[in-house]
Amino acid sequence: MSERDDGRRIDELRPVRITRQYTEMTPGSVLIEMGKTRVLCTAAIDPGVPRWLRDTGKGWVTAEYNMLPGSSRERISRNSINGGRTKEIQRLIGRSLRAVVDLEAMGEISVRVDCDVLQADGGTRTASITGAWIALHDALAAGRDAGALEADPLVDHCAAVSVGVRDGNVLLDLDYPEDVSVDVDFNVVMTGSGRLIEVQGTAEHAPFTREDLNGLVDAAAAGIDELVGLQRQAVGS
Repeated sequence: MSERDDGRRIDELRPVRITRQYTEMTPGSVLIEMGKTRVLCTAAIDPGVPRWLRDTGKGWVTAEYNMLPGSSRERISRNSINGGRTKEIQRLIGRSLRAVVDLEAMGEISVRVDCDVLQADGGTRTASITGAWIALHDALAAGRDAGALEADPLVDHCAAVSVGVRDGNVLLDLDYPEDVSVDVDFNVVMTGSGRLIEVQGTAEHAPFTREDLNGLVDAAAAGIDELVGLQRQAVGS
């Protein structure tokens, strides 16, 4: 199989569009669109840190993630916002961002990142991470301009993508119909320098081999390299 249902090659990302400064109320505001998936990522600096970090000289980056009620074909209840899946994803986003931030260079301030899914067609957590990095970048830049930060604590880029195996083929950047039909489903988070932050993988049907694992990570790395290039274009570096 060299072509997918939507016409993409098996190693091709969905069309990606990044719109910075999408809203005006937070210093970091990014709408990221990957195919039909759309996520609004905002980031703001808060004075102080959680109680357990006080007097350590270190800062903190945390994230929240929500799927809005009209984001999917079946309405998402507002009562499910704090469910287990939501908590797992927002912890993943926070871990991913902290992996590329020098918390000591921040001083005792916090950055709060919010990722709100406006429309879901697969890959919402990975799109959130890729967009959240840009929102974080912009919030930290605004903090430096305002004198809240002395140095840039960002040490690398961070992006993520999904990959899967269907009919023996490794597919990059799964949309929803692919996500629910693949034999193996992975989410991979990496730095711009090519180091792994997190790999989440599941055999939905038959177990997979070590060779399959290597092929999935290689495909994800190529896709993440493209996404990091788009991040660089977006922030002008």
